[in-house]
Amino acid sequence: MQINNQKLQGIPGEIVLDSQEPVKSWKELRYGMFIHLGLYSYLGGVWKGEEIQKGYSEQIQMWADIAFDEYKKVASHFTLECFNAEAICLLAKSSGMNYIVVTSKHHDGFCMFKTKTTDYNVVDSTPFGKDVLQLLSEECAKQGLKFGVYFSLVDWHQGHDFDFDNNNTISESMEALIEQQLTELMCHYGPIAEVWFDMSSPSKRQSIKFKEIVRKYQPGAAINGRIWNNKGDFRTLNDNQVPSERLDGAWQTPASIYNATWGYRSWQKRDNFDVKVRNLLHGLIAARARGGNYLLNVGPQADGSLVDFEKEVLKAIGKEIKRHPEAILEANPTKFYKQEWGEITSLGQDLFLHVMNPPEDNRITLSGLVSQIDEVVEDQTNQKLVWSKENLDLKVNLPDDSKRKNLIIIKVELAEPFYLIPGNTVSIGKNDVWKIPEEAVEYGYNYADQGNYTSLVKANVRQSFYLSNDSAGEISIRIFGNGHHDYIYSVKAGSEEITISGKDLTQSEIGPFNIHVTDTIIPVHITLANPDYFNQDMELKVESIHVALNYKERLTFR
Repeated sequence: MQINNQKLQGIPGEIVLDSQEPVKSWKELRYGMFIHLGLYSYLGGVWKGEEIQKGYSEQIQMWADIAFDEYKKVASHFTLECFNAEAICLLAKSSGMNYIVVTSKHHDGFCMFKTKTTDYNVVDSTPFGKDVLQLLSEECAKQGLKFGVYFSLVDWHQGHDFDFDNNNTISESMEALIEQQLTELMCHYGPIAEVWFDMSSPSKRQSIKFKEIVRKYQPGAAINGRIWNNKGDFRTLNDNQVPSERLDGAWQTPASIYNATWGYRSWQKRDNFDVKVRNLLHGLIAARARGGNYLLNVGPQADGSLVDFEKEVLKAIGKEIKRHPEAILEANPTKFYKQEWGEITSLGQDLFLHVMNPPEDNRITLSGLVSQIDEVVEDQTNQKLVWSKENLDLKVNLPDDSKRKNLIIIKVELAEPFYLIPGNTVSIGKNDVWKIPEEAVEYGYNYADQGNYTSLVKANVRQSFYLSNDSAGEISIRIFGNGHHDYIYSVKAGSEEITISGKDLTQSEIGPFNIHVTDTIIPVHITLANPDYFNQDMELKVESIHVALNYKERLTFR
């Protein structure tokens, strides 16, 4: 980027939350606790004295090839005598979490709630004899936490065969069962913030049907993408996946303290505490800085109590959140590109620079910041730092002890609203033409699916470029490449928008767009005008773009 003129206003740098419910309220939850609790918790990754090394421990029935008649006997030993909903909710709150999602039924088909569909549930088949979901939902309400449920669409108890990919289709009888159980879950546990479906290969009709049940009884609940066929409200990424770039639309990282399992594993190595805390904290911050929610799992042990190591990890993360509440959870993502030294969030006129990889010279640079600065300090301590700003480059000297910390957060206090100039902004060239090469196009991504976990693919949902403009007049756009002939695309330049068919998109001139403001950046966004779902791929391949200015009044930089 070779734009140094301070007269350029740039574009607003903070990314606002989605305005549509229920996604808006769900995104405001930001950070939550995932709980994997079921019969598998009692087994703890061991079957007949053997440690089952393959697969997640919550799926031990499949990986150890346990017959149902043998597996169901576990229920008679499932006492949960140390299960404490109050303690779990207190831990979540003290750790900075805003909601809890608990497994109502995993792939083994054992229900952790009272259901009329089967006696294979925690109330009717265990010495505990209480509805775990009821206990947790009521305690969440008391403590001001939101409540959510996980629900597996795979059910080995009701007839699904073991499938290592868990891509079983859903039969007519299974569909009826799911409908009954979902209705019970949506009707008996108060307001539900999130419904977390998992696995299987439902048909499009079935995905729509399950979504309609949730909408009917819990219109405020956000539905995750693993309802499949792109019918969810937000995309759940792969297990423990934090994307390498900011994603468009709503999404979530499901994270586990140990990547090897979600359910309790008695023989799990629990070491490298500081490294574990640092990595999970960095994962949370990266997810927040790139626009996602973070759902961090705990796996209660055989008696229902939480593992001490996991509790301490959550508490340690919670301490960092309490030190930096605005920077980590309350702040929003920005339109800055990824930095080698870390992540960036913003809240109003405050920028937060999360330094995770301090450079050798202990000095970081942030390029593209237009706004003037009042002060630069270390967050929490308010220690003033040495900094300089030349044109669009902010340089900050880090505190001397920064390399000894899990994380250092720099607070940049702006003197005016937050504006930036994107790193791929293009200046006007000869004959009043901007020539945008393919590498200057900014791609917005999310993930789409074709009906199951193994079909999840990265989808391009937006293409943008930015023009450095010092003129008032009209512009016309010419796109070279290939689009989908049957799609209708939206091309928005500044505040004006034109819709055009995919057939014409790369075959004709688009415009004119009126440009009334000078000395600014003109953002141009290309999206689908009416996508079938929020993460539908545009199927647009751009080779280059030319933008011509037909000016009314030619101005010069002052």
